[in-house]
Amino acid sequence: MKKDFIAVADYPAEKIQELLDLAVTLKTEHFAGGNKPIFKGKVLAMVFQKPSLRTRVSFDMAMRHLGGDALYLSPSEIGLGKRESIADVARVLSGYVQGIMARVFAHDHVTQLAKWASIPVVNGLSDYNHPCQAMADALTVYEKFGNLKGLNITFIGDGNNVATSMMHISAMLGANFTMNSPEGYGLSEQALQVGKKLAAQSGSEIRIVKDTVEAVKQANVIYTDTWTSMGQEAEEAERLKVFAQYQVNADLVNKADPKAIVMHCLPAHRGQEITDEVADGPHSALFDQAENRMHAQKAVLVEVMGEN
Repeated sequence: MKKDFIAVADYPAEKIQELLDLAVTLKTEHFAGGNKPIFKGKVLAMVFQKPSLRTRVSFDMAMRHLGGDALYLSPSEIGLGKRESIADVARVLSGYVQGIMARVFAHDHVTQLAKWASIPVVNGLSDYNHPCQAMADALTVYEKFGNLKGLNITFIGDGNNVATSMMHISAMLGANFTMNSPEGYGLSEQALQVGKKLAAQSGSEIRIVKDTVEAVKQANVIYTDTWTSMGQEAEEAERLKVFAQYQVNADLVNKADPKAIVMHCLPAHRGQEITDEVADGPHSALFDQAENRMHAQKAVLVEVMGEN
C-alpha cells in the first residue's frame, strides 16, 4: 500500500518523532560525508503552482543526497486542473516517476493527486497546511532544546497554513501552542479542532491569546510569518494596517524566555512582521529552519518512497 504525506496529523505522534530522529541521522551522515544512494534510479516529480526558493532547492538537493533525481514542473507546463484534469496528471506521472511533490493553492488539488496517483504524493504546501515546513520547524526546535514536550510555542500573526501545521505538530509532540492574531485572522475552526484533539492526546495545551505581550510570556519559541501570503495580494494594504501591532521586534522578544528562539518560514518581509534586528540577531533560528527543510524532507521521502 502506497504512503502519502499530506498532513502531519495523518500520522501517529510516534511516527512523527521517528521521522525527526531519522532526519537527525540523515543530517549527521550528510555532514560526515556518508550520504547513502538509496534512491538510485528514482525520480521525484515536483509540481509547482506557486514558486518557492526553499521548496524547490531543498527537495531537489534531498533527492540528490539520496542518489535520486528531481524533475521540476512549472505551472505553465501542467496547468493542474485547468489544461488537464488532476486525475489524468496523477495517472500520467505515475507511469513516469516514483514520487510526486506538489506545491498548490487549493488543498483539494493535493488530496486529488494522492487519490489518483499510484505513487507516493507529498504535500509541499497547500492553502490549508504546510506539513514539510512543520517537520523542518520541529527538527529545528528539537535540535535547539532536545525535545518539544513541555515547551511553549507562540505563533504571532496570520492563522495560515504554516500556523496550522505548526500547531498540529506542536500538539502531537507535547508542546503548548499559543496563537496570537487579529480578530478575523485566526486559525480555521477545522484546524483548531484537529489541534485540540491532538493536544488532548499528548497532554499539551492550545491557547488563543489576544494580547501580544501576554502571548509571548514564558515562550520558548516565537514564530511569525508573512502577513500577506501568495494569492492574497489584493488584501495587502488592508492587512498591513490590521497586523501593524503584531510585529516581532526586539522589545517583544525581550518579554519572552531569555533563551527563546525566533522562527520564520521565509521569505520574510523585513520591517513588517519581523525586524532586521531580530531576524539577524542572537535569538534567530531562521536559517537553521531553512536548511532543515532539506534534512527533514529527506526523512519524509525515505518514509514514503523508500523500501524498508
